Amino acid sequence: MPQLHCYVPEDMAAQLQQKAERLHLSVSKYLALLIQKDIGNQWPEDYFELFGSWEGEFVRPDQGKLEQREVLL
Repeated sequence: MPQLHCYVPEDMAAQLQQKAERLHLSVSKYLALLIQKDIGNQWPEDYFELFGSWEGEFVRPDQGKLEQREVLL
């Protein structure tokens, strides 16, 4: 797996370290998750197999009466 290096301001590095610690992750793992979320564009495994798999009924609840609104000219 390739290693990437980047430079960030000290205050940003401190915030990054704190955020990773709060999530119980290493900075490297936290950054990898952020990158994956931002540029990952793959569909989840078996995503397309879900189409047509709903076996229940969809019943729309009663919507009630429409409210009367002022007519704007």
